[in-house]
Amino acid sequence: MDNPITWERIESLLHRVQKPGRYVGGEYNAIHKPWEKTDLHVCLAFPDIYDLGMSNYALMLLYDILNGAEGILAERTYLPAPDMIAEMRRAGLPLYTLESYRPVAAFDLLAMSTAYEQLFLNALELMDLAGLPIRAAERDERHPLVLGGGHGTFNPEPITDFVDAFVIGEAEELILEIAGVMRRTRGLPREAQLRELARLPGLYVPRFYRARYHVDGTIAAVEPTVPEAPATIFKRLVPRLTPTPLRQIVPNVSIIHDRAVVEIQRGCTRGCRFCQAGAVTRPVRERPPEEIAEAVEGLLRETGYEEIALLSLSSADYSRILPLMEALKRRFAERHVSFSLPSLRIESFSVDLADSLSGGRHSGFTFAPEAATDHLRRRINKYISAEQLFTVAEEVFRRGWRTLKLYFMIGLPDETDEDVVAIADLARAVLRLGRRIAGRRVEVRVGVSTFVPKPHTVFQSEPLVEEEAARRRLALLRQQVRGRGLHLGWNDYRATRIEALLARGDRRLNPLVELAWRKGARFDAWDDWSNYDAWDAAIAELGIDLDFYLYRRRSEAERFPWDHLHSGVDRRFLLRELRRSERGELLPDCRHRCYACGIYTHFGKDYGSEEWQCPIPALHR
Repeated sequence: MDNPITWERIESLLHRVQKPGRYVGGEYNAIHKPWEKTDLHVCLAFPDIYDLGMSNYALMLLYDILNGAEGILAERTYLPAPDMIAEMRRAGLPLYTLESYRPVAAFDLLAMSTAYEQLFLNALELMDLAGLPIRAAERDERHPLVLGGGHGTFNPEPITDFVDAFVIGEAEELILEIAGVMRRTRGLPREAQLRELARLPGLYVPRFYRARYHVDGTIAAVEPTVPEAPATIFKRLVPRLTPTPLRQIVPNVSIIHDRAVVEIQRGCTRGCRFCQAGAVTRPVRERPPEEIAEAVEGLLRETGYEEIALLSLSSADYSRILPLMEALKRRFAERHVSFSLPSLRIESFSVDLADSLSGGRHSGFTFAPEAATDHLRRRINKYISAEQLFTVAEEVFRRGWRTLKLYFMIGLPDETDEDVVAIADLARAVLRLGRRIAGRRVEVRVGVSTFVPKPHTVFQSEPLVEEEAARRRLALLRQQVRGRGLHLGWNDYRATRIEALLARGDRRLNPLVELAWRKGARFDAWDDWSNYDAWDAAIAELGIDLDFYLYRRRSEAERFPWDHLHSGVDRRFLLRELRRSERGELLPDCRHRCYACGIYTHFGKDYGSEEWQCPIPALHR
């Protein structure tokens, strides 16, 4: 296919938009493979702006894997900001990739991140801007096959009409298997191609499943309609972390996380009952310290970055974090490299770890207690005493940090107004402590989000807090978290409602997603660009029952829309944990004892690799 997009056409639009560097490509370390000498062409897409998408580690990883394979070309695209979208539509310019300016519609495979629900409508916008039919049934072998991936695929039911297939779990191995099937089935009708893809473990092809419902509207079954499709799709899991991509692309403009990245650990053993990421990424796999050090060496050489992020759901839980940090400081001391740990738990934090980070910038330290009272912290299995928090805060302030950010949730199960007021009390106490140590320059920033019960978590059957209660509790916080040195940030309840609707919905919401998009909803994660009026109008027009989807407690016997997609954590374990939560019982870190969540049962035996080991060495011997 000839390339109808020229640099001159793109350049003619750039003087009309903000941050034109988002749209020009040519970044350092971008890979340019010859189109004619490769037989499979993959477009990797992040359906949000360049500033966010360039920080997405999963796309970095797949870009490196695909371009490292013979005969495969992978290029990138991102959803332009609204000003550029308007200019492209006005000029009739379709969405293109940054490496070659080739139209997205020319590729064989369009692999999109659906990492979180706020990207679902952006995915429709991206396909439409590329000139593709948004409905999978209207695309055939002449169009790219549209693939979704990321944590959002653990319940993709509200967008199954639009995406051909979803990767459930980790894609590093599966993406090459998909590429192999696509090469082997080239020239076949799309239906035949998808039947072959449905045989791949961990790949969900929704058109080959039918949902049945009870009279009361709950799910009776989601069952396969062709023999190639399994009744249950178990997530894919890589036994060892994939080698770190060293030639990470250096962006043209400032992005959200402008630094090189090494994933030091995947998964989490803490068992927070609200946390979907911790549930779906089990088990823990750690990268060896010597491999991390070599990756840092390579990144410094290949990117020129002077800051390295050590990526993990909970970086301080890496079993050798202190020796690792000390070794990295010694090895790279003369090169003035700073290291950041993007995610830290208060209960894992130590004075020694603070010292190991003190060589970096002291812009602010972030912790997420999530709840401010003992009984709620026990309910969510994230227990830390107020005394521990104050001890950690004292050490942080003594070592030079002047801003402490604390993140909490409102709307947790059994929450009362007193639990919410306790957030303000805790914030004021931390501020007083900081001022006593470091003076009046200290700031405490409190971020508050509304809890959304997510699929595959202990709280998946819990209702969303109703709007009146959420707004009343937020008003309490706004009254009390105020004054010099205290700052409060919060999310819009309307955004929470849409997130919860998409997270907990079933296939009957596909028409709602399309209608809301056609009425102008997209960029749901952005306050400046979101359009909740479009959502409200679509909900009203289609008569969507929000009580059914959001505000009722689902029974233990109810079948959920996502039950045919298995995270590896058994529902029986989740129910046992729900009982413990209701009794206020804690479940300690499973590094020390196995609680039979199901991961070892499903993946510890016959996984297909002798390298896989249960992450708890003392178990199952």
